[in-house]
Formats: sequence, C-alpha cells, structure tokens
Amino acid sequence: MKKDISPAKRSCIAITGSPWPQSHRRARPEGTTLSSSSTLETKPETAESQHDHDHAEETHSHPHGPVLNPECTRELVIDVPADDVAAAWRKVASSYRKYAKIPGFRAGKVPETVIRRRFSSEIRKEVIETLIPERFNKAVNELNVRPVGQPQLTELTLDEGGPLHAKAVFEFIPAFSIEGYRDVKVEKPSDEITEEEFQHEIEHLRESRATIEPVEEDRPLKDGDWAQISYKGQVQSDPAAAEGDAPSAEPQPIAGEDTLVEIGGKDTVEAFTNALRGTKPGQELKVEVLYPADYAETKLAGKTVAYDVEVKAIKKRTLPDLNDDFAKELGHYESYTDLEARIREHLANRKRRSVEAETKDRLFAALTERFPFSVPESLVQDQIDTRLERGLRALAAQGMEPDQMRKLDFARLRNAQRDSALAEVKTHILLDRIAGEENITISEEELDKELHLAALQSREPLDALKVRLTKDGGMARIREQLRRDKTASILYERLPA
Repeated sequence: MKKDISPAKRSCIAITGSPWPQSHRRARPEGTTLSSSSTLETKPETAESQHDHDHAEETHSHPHGPVLNPECTRELVIDVPADDVAAAWRKVASSYRKYAKIPGFRAGKVPETVIRRRFSSEIRKEVIETLIPERFNKAVNELNVRPVGQPQLTELTLDEGGPLHAKAVFEFIPAFSIEGYRDVKVEKPSDEITEEEFQHEIEHLRESRATIEPVEEDRPLKDGDWAQISYKGQVQSDPAAAEGDAPSAEPQPIAGEDTLVEIGGKDTVEAFTNALRGTKPGQELKVEVLYPADYAETKLAGKTVAYDVEVKAIKKRTLPDLNDDFAKELGHYESYTDLEARIREHLANRKRRSVEAETKDRLFAALTERFPFSVPESLVQDQIDTRLERGLRALAAQGMEPDQMRKLDFARLRNAQRDSALAEVKTHILLDRIAGEENITISEEELDKELHLAALQSREPLDALKVRLTKDGGMARIREQLRRDKTASILYERLPA
C-alpha cells in the first residue's frame, strides 16, 4: 500500500572519400595492419563489453560520416609499379584457381583466363588489400607519426596490367609538450567520513525498519501522525475551456481504501494535511485539491479534484532502537558495535572512491587546460559511439525494445555527447603521454587479475576469453586502459592532502 502513488502525496519527480576495404575495418589479417598497434582506444575490452557492443549495433547504425580534423590530417601518395601489380594479380588469381569450383572443370584445372574473368572484382579487391596496407604502414613509419582511425582513399586507380595509384588521407595525434605536468595540482579534499554522514546513514537504516502501529488513545490527528483514510474523488471540469471544443470523455472517479497519509509529511499534498490535521477517526470531510502542473501522476497534473474523505484510524510510525537486536535483524552482525564498524567502513570506502573520482576529473580538466592540443575527429566519434552504446545498453536493461531504440534521434544524441566525448579523448591522450614519460607498464599479474574479473562478469572460460581477446585485439586495449588507470592513480597519489 505504501508503494502506491497516492493522490494525497506531493509530486516528487527526479530529472534524473572511400574508406579502406571492409575486411580491414573489421578483421585485419596478420601483417596487413593499417594502423599502429598503439592506436588509441577509449575503453577496456571484455567479453561482456564486446557482447553489449554487438547488441547495440543492432539498433544504432553509427550515422556519423568520415569527417576529419584538418589540423590532425596527413596525406600519402601510394604508387605501385605495374610489375608489382601484375605479380600480385598472378598470386591472387593462382590462389583462386587452386580452390575455385566451376562446372565443366576439374578442381585446380580451371584456366587462369577463366578465373580472372569470373572473379575479376574479387581478385581486384584482394590485390588492393595486398598492396596498399603494407606500403601505407611503411610510409607512416617513415613520417614518424601515429595514425588513428581508418584512413580514407581519396583516389584509387588500378587496372589489370597497369600500375596502382592511390591517395590515403589519415588522422594522427600531433606532437605537443607536456613539460611541467608534475606541477599541475588541484585540491585534494579529505576523504574522512564525518559524524554527520554516519548519523545520516544510521537514520536511513532506522527509517527502512520503521513500523506503522495504531494509536489507541482518543485524540485528534497531529503532525507526524499517519491517517488511515478511504476517499473518493472527482476531477472537476475546466471552466476556462474554450467554447466549441469537442467534449472530452468524462473523467473516471478516483478512489482508495485504507490509504496512509502522513500529516505534515514532505510528500503529502498540503491541502490534505490542512484538512486532516485535528480530525478524529470516524469523521468525514470534503477536500478540494489543486494539483501542480508537474505532478508525478499525469492524470492529476494541473487538475482540481473534489474528494470525500473518511478518517478510519490514527497510526504512528515507530523507529527501532539502536541496539544489538536491531543489528542482528539487518544481517550477520553479532552486535550493534559490529554493525557500526561495518557501516563506517562502508561509508569510508564509498567516500574515498567518490573523492578520488571527483578529484581526478578536476585534475584531468586542469591538465587539458594547461596542455592544449588538436584532437583527431575519428577518436571523438569513436568515443561518442562508446557513450551512446553504453546508454543503449542501459535502455535495453530497462526494457526498451530495439524497435523503440531505432526511433531515437541519434543526430541529436550524438551532438549532446560531443563535449564530454572530446574531454574524455583528451584525457586518454594525455594519460598515454604521461605514462610514456613515467615508463609505466602493466605486469602480467595485473593483466591476469583483470582478465579473471572479465571472465567472471562474462561467464566465459578464462582460456577462451584470452584466445578471443588476443585474436580481435582486445588484449592490447585492456592493457592500454589498465595503464591509463594506473597512471591516473599515480598522479592522484602525488597530490598534496
């Protein structure tokens, strides 16, 4: 009964050009990696996060286009002589000839001319994938830059028997100085819990164990009492409605039996408190209530309701005493002293995590302000994807169906996430740079600990998880994120208390 939305309760609303071929964008063969192994990633990869990513892609099509930041963009011209192209063409065609099954020919005996004609588009694609990535990677290594995201081919000329010509545009993280980063400080608040915080937690526990008991003495209702009432209400018509409007359906009566209303309670509509205060069980009264426009129950919001109310009983709310019996009712505690110690420990851990997280955020903001630099747009878009997919997972957990998700305004959602995503990417880049300066590494023991946690969360055998993450690059991303977290913790510990 206490969980129902009572009309006597006050509203309480919580406002709470062409890219590389597809095969290289998803599963890149060994030796044909287009970007360096240190390509910036924005979140740790686990079996659970990969599963959630796949689920999110069912409803989110990543509508952003391949926009690049000109301040972080370079262009490479790739020219491959005709002889090298012809050799690659022969090699790929020979592979097709070995396995192709064409009616009228025995396996492995199909003439090469037939193979080249039958599989011309497939062979051409594989020739491109054979020739361009290796030369692209060699060229960027010579430039001593770190490409991020996927390169874009703005030009591509390739005909059988001729040379290959291509222009590849890619983003990179520009060089910038972090000299003096150790001098960047922010205030580090105390993480000690106060007596007020402890008492607040204790009172919250007492409130959760409170009991409602009848008042036997003959007296009127007063503030702090709970009135047990029955009521019937009728929504009043709006006299200001414009003439000629189509008649609306007659509103349904509102009724309730044995509803509890706290006299003077913060969640009680003032009109009910004023009407019920001073009454006794057995009394009947009329109450007219004008509900605010933002009332939680939409059918009452902005409406005037006339109620007939009967007071059935007076009840009082009794809080339990803080003693050993109270502690034992809450769980496996031997005494109230034991409970108090556990609560203080819990509060201390929670406050320590909260203070650390908030302080790190302020430190990261100070660092990015001290060391400004341009950010590749592809990294920002990837981080927006990460944030949106996290939001979609939350919506799915709350019961939203994929069809409903597809109707979301993703352009608006992406735009709303941009500033936060940009700040996160800047933080990741800075932490990577500082980790390099500090020679911070992740040991195998630290990595194994994280993998064990990931295996437990995803309910996947540890060995199978390791194989999968090694194959899809997730292992390197987890190590990279652990390195950032470790760097952030070191910077936090250095702050003066």
